[in-house]
Amino acid sequence: MSVPTHESRPYHHKANGRFRNPKGSEPQRMGLGVFLKFAREMFRQRSRTIEVPEGHALPWEEVQAGLSNHEGRDSLTWLGHASFLLRYEGKTVLVDPYLSEYASPVPGFGPKRFVPSAIPVAQLPPIDVILQTHNHYDHLDKVTLKAIPNKENIQVVTALGVGRHFRKWGYSNIEELDWYDAFSWNDLTFTALPAVHFSRRGLTDTNKDLWVGFAIESPRQRIFLSGDSAYHEAVFHEVRERVGPFDLSIVGIGAYEPQAIMKPVHANPEEGLLIAQDIGSKTVMAMHWGTIVLSIEPPFEPPERFRVAAEKAGYAEEDVWVLAIGETRGLPLASTD
Repeated sequence: MSVPTHESRPYHHKANGRFRNPKGSEPQRMGLGVFLKFAREMFRQRSRTIEVPEGHALPWEEVQAGLSNHEGRDSLTWLGHASFLLRYEGKTVLVDPYLSEYASPVPGFGPKRFVPSAIPVAQLPPIDVILQTHNHYDHLDKVTLKAIPNKENIQVVTALGVGRHFRKWGYSNIEELDWYDAFSWNDLTFTALPAVHFSRRGLTDTNKDLWVGFAIESPRQRIFLSGDSAYHEAVFHEVRERVGPFDLSIVGIGAYEPQAIMKPVHANPEEGLLIAQDIGSKTVMAMHWGTIVLSIEPPFEPPERFRVAAEKAGYAEEDVWVLAIGETRGLPLASTD
């Protein structure tokens, strides 16, 4: 896809070939003092054992049973963090597959999962589509993506620039999308949506790849996937006007402290709920929490705040999904209202 130039270039395309966030996004202001405090707190977090509540991650037998019980139905399985299996119209879509132990360019170092993936790579069902929102290590995982078999039969749908990583790892069917570009595949349509975040995998590639959310539409449902994003009222109102409303929204609610660093790039639980409201979502699900330590809030605080915010906003309990890792649920049918 060619990139527009000069006056025709979209705002988020910079003249140097890199990308930026939508107009009005809050810039990160990370002074040395804030960074050093954050680094100290992260070291403390990662050096202690995380106490995982009972029931947070299902045992393998229950994961298998949930998948089997939903065989032949449109369903969603949370693999942990921002990774999902979507079974849609008889096809299997794998979202942001970070299933290995570390979110890092160096094996054995960096952020480490405190809960394993619900499904190991070797036990994944055959994958038809990989949906990739951006290039950060806790979303775009080289170890996982290299281990997935039958790459020649998998359709990759991702953001501008991210396809180069997949090509290096053996994938060939790759569709790169700009914001509001749509790609139809069989009975599914994937539309890349604006997000407020950034991209980087090394020291010199900041914002060379785009970051996106997605609308995923089938004949029976319309799902919103936020990817990693801060809250931006104008952006998400526009999403509703252009491609909404939605039957289900999957929104990030974790990695929000300290606010001086995280607020410009991640939503907190209340902001995640605001995103769902702005896009007109009937059912809302929490993701990007409970799997890996990326920030300094208590690891199991996000879902509690999320539930409280949803109750205050008037969501019925059955329309607020906080899944166990490995849990499978049937997708909500499109509203007939």
